[in-house]
Amino acid sequence: MTNFDLRTLRIRSGDQAREHVEIELEPLVLGGQTYEPRPNPAPAELSVTRASSGTVLELALDVSLEGPCFRCLADAELPLSLRLREYEAARPEGDDDLRTEYLEDDRVDLSAWARDAIALALPDQILCRPDCAGLCPVCGKDLNLEPHEHVEERLDPRWAKLSELRQE
Repeated sequence: MTNFDLRTLRIRSGDQAREHVEIELEPLVLGGQTYEPRPNPAPAELSVTRASSGTVLELALDVSLEGPCFRCLADAELPLSLRLREYEAARPEGDDDLRTEYLEDDRVDLSAWARDAIALALPDQILCRPDCAGLCPVCGKDLNLEPHEHVEERLDPRWAKLSELRQE
């Protein structure tokens, strides 16, 4: 878990500080599959701007998630370029919209912030390529490597009369 203590910056109202940080990221479990963030720890840039009304926190990081494709289970890589911003009012006075959940006692939880941003940036499915054909529902072969179709099986003649009734 990576935290950053804002007190080490010693900035006043109107000042801005930039720090290069490395954020430890935990693997993301999605649909029962584990996706590993790369690189880990991820290099990032944290920018802190103090104003008389509060503090603006900005985080920029580029990371990739590596794990199985949702359709064919081959290796997939999802590159993400994240540019994040949070605001903490100097006197929030109970208004949750003026607070960030990642800042407590002048310590920013960078790992939690990055994890939540990665989860929000995910597409519906992580695919090895946009046109992935997936696995054959009959035999389980990878349709990207071996495109094929199965011949429809003939019905057992003992069920023929039932098929005729169904068609009526």
